[in-house]
Formats: sequence, structure tokens, C-alpha cells
Amino acid sequence: MCTNRMGTEALIAELERTGNYRVLRRLQPPLVSAPETAAFGALGIVIDVETTGLDPAADEILELAMLPFRYRPDGTICHIGTTFRSLRQPSRPIPPEMTAIHGLTDKMVAGHRIDANEVAGLITSAGPIIAHHADFDRRFCERLIPAFRDRPWACSRSQIDWRAEGFESTGLGYLSLASGFFYDRHHADTDCAALLELLRRPLPVSKVPALARLLETGRKPTFRIYAENSPFELKDALKQRGYSWNPDRKVWYFDAADAEPEIGWLRENIYRGRPVKLPVQKITAFTRFSDRVEAQT
Repeated sequence: MCTNRMGTEALIAELERTGNYRVLRRLQPPLVSAPETAAFGALGIVIDVETTGLDPAADEILELAMLPFRYRPDGTICHIGTTFRSLRQPSRPIPPEMTAIHGLTDKMVAGHRIDANEVAGLITSAGPIIAHHADFDRRFCERLIPAFRDRPWACSRSQIDWRAEGFESTGLGYLSLASGFFYDRHHADTDCAALLELLRRPLPVSKVPALARLLETGRKPTFRIYAENSPFELKDALKQRGYSWNPDRKVWYFDAADAEPEIGWLRENIYRGRPVKLPVQKITAFTRFSDRVEAQT
């Protein structure tokens, strides 16, 4: 059996030519360009965390990884930096069910801490900070390191229309396999590398880099509209429209690209001519996915 690289590639090509096989490739570590200068383009950071649980208000970060990169206005990634990775010992033992997911044990993180000043220095000029579950990662990061509050964030899972590009799911593992590569999942540094690889590649339908589509969506403001005092009997109409329920405020809400058409729909279909003044909150990349969205209302 041929074991050199050219021989292996020839075998892979022959298998795939039959139409009966598809070979998945292990994701290789991203190449680091050097030396880095601002001439490479704007600075972005891909980020991922592993935690003691799923509640940003009660659980803690165990591992933080960040992969910096430079990109051009068209979304082309032109420089990949060195991964920052740091472990952290939490205030209480790691639940076994979480260790089963990410493999981190109390012994592995014992004595480790994340240097908040070092992290703040790395992100001070970055925008955007990209996570695949930004509504999860951002809340954890801001609680541990306040400097994250001042940066714009983007979510590669919810702010790219993966389904319109032919993907059946939005999970990072699925997207990677569907794109032809695999990696060691649920390790913060390898999750970052996998996400950056997806952002670097052209999308199957639109043919633009995934990063370009994310930047386009992430830069646009959205408007959260609260359907206060909406009739209980019309809750199904709100749900069918895509409204979500806020149990704390006990109100239905919807995030729209343009507020006025949605307010018009509410007045016609929910309030049916009754005079109402509906709260509307503008959301940008600087507050999106953070707890401050609700705090500002």
C-alpha cells in the first residue's frame, strides 16, 4: 500500500471519482503568517469556552481559547495568528456530566487561572469577536472579563443562513463534517480552528466566504419589539409569527430587521385598531447576545 502523501491523495481521488465514497480529512492546525501588520486587514477573533455548566449566571469558565485573524473588506481571511488558550480552576468541583462532554477534570485545571489583563490586551482592537453560540459564550466571557462588554460580537450559528446554503443543521460538528473535515470536538482551541476554517470557505450556494455573510448580517442593527398587553387568546398567532415568550417580563417579543412593518402587523392583527405604544429596543453588535439587551428596556 502506498503511504506517501501523493500516493494517498491519488487513492482518495480514485475513491471519490466512483461517486460511492467521500473522504473526510482531519483538520490541520491553521497556518500562522508572520510577521503580522495592520496592513493585513481588520482584526477579528474566533472564541470558544468550556464551562462547568450551561448557566452563565451560576456556572464558570474552565477553558478559554481565542484565535485571532486578519480579514479584508470582502470577507477574505488573509492572516491567521497564534491561538491563545488558558485553563481556569473553578470555585467548586466540575460536574461529571460536563467532564464527559469536554474531558476537563479538576486535576487538569487545578492551580490554573486566566489572566484578565492579558485577554483584555488581546481583544482591545478586535471586532468582531465571533462565537458559534455567542448568546452562550458572550455571557460567560463578560462575567469573567468585563473588557468583553466593549467589543462587538457576532454569532456564526444564527447570523449565517446555513440552511439556505444547503446545510440541514447549524451545529459546528455537523457543518464541519458536511464541509469535508473532522476535528477533536469540545476542546476550545480545536473548536476555534474548525470555526475559522468554516468562515474561510466559500458558501456552497452564494459562493462568498462565510465570513463575508456573517459580517454583512452582524453589522446591521435589529429591533426588539415587545407586544405588551397582547390578548391571551391571540398567543398562538404570535407564536406562529415567530414571537418568543419572556417569562420574567411576561411579554411576547420579536427581533425584526425593520421595526415599522412589524409594528403595523401587530396593530392590525393583534391589537386590532386599539391605540397602543409598543416598546422598541435597538440592538447592535455591541449589545447583541448579552444580558444588557433586557437590562436596557
